[in-house]
Amino acid sequence: MEKLLFAILITFTLLSTSCSSSKDKPDAYGSFEATEVTVSSLANGKIMLFNIEEGQVLDSNQLVGFVDTTDLHLKKLQIMDQKNATGSRKEDLAAQVAVQDQNRENILIEKNRVIKLLKDGAATRKQLDDINANLNTIDKQIASIKTQFNGIDDQIGSTEQQIAQIRESIKNARIINPVKGTVLTKFAENNEVAIFGKPLYKIADLREMQLRVYVSGAQLPHIKIGEKVEVRIDKDENTNSKMDGVISWISQTAEFTPKTIQTKEERVNLVYAVKVRVQNDGSLKIGMPGEIKLISN
Repeated sequence: MEKLLFAILITFTLLSTSCSSSKDKPDAYGSFEATEVTVSSLANGKIMLFNIEEGQVLDSNQLVGFVDTTDLHLKKLQIMDQKNATGSRKEDLAAQVAVQDQNRENILIEKNRVIKLLKDGAATRKQLDDINANLNTIDKQIASIKTQFNGIDDQIGSTEQQIAQIRESIKNARIINPVKGTVLTKFAENNEVAIFGKPLYKIADLREMQLRVYVSGAQLPHIKIGEKVEVRIDKDENTNSKMDGVISWISQTAEFTPKTIQTKEERVNLVYAVKVRVQNDGSLKIGMPGEIKLISN
């Protein structure tokens, strides 16, 4: 009789343990990831300074280096000289117009004098015609000079645009970190030659991580964006660390289960990717495995 009671107790204990274990089983598995930003060079030239190291935390808009701008600076000075030379031509034309305006004033005075003499019969009509011809010639010369102003203004505008472009290129030679985060990988060093679009380093904000997990079609109706879940990571061989997570994204299309999923049965099914946003206390790393437990389950 005692043996029978012992056997029943053992069976009940095993069943209870099995039910408890099944109830605590994770609902989905995956790995942690972060939004990685690859920062590339916006200029061509020798890297004069590149003051970062892998693992370093950078602030957004922080200056971390610059590319040599000597050629750009010299080119800017050359174009500024061209602009000044073009501007001096404009001053010369203005002086020419002033001379012609004075000549015109003198001829007008002479014209008024001849008109009076013509009324008194002391001048001829030909004298007046000659004066009018001279006025017409001067007006044409003034108009011709003034038309050159437009061409000079166009040249000055063109040089100003070139100078603005060079200034922007010099500005782009400064390596500015775009986002606050941790340097993951460094691709370049001081004194190397950078070209436009060359990757310099990769950075990610690790303060908040995304756990990408995969759920089955049967689980999909039970989850929604904004829902809180329990996130688990390995603490040691036998226990897990738990933290809060929030579902931030759910895929609209199914895909075959990635090979990283543990069981063969799960790998043959179609699943939906889900991202869970988790605040990183420093223990989470990119690629680290994790799992979730739906709180509503």
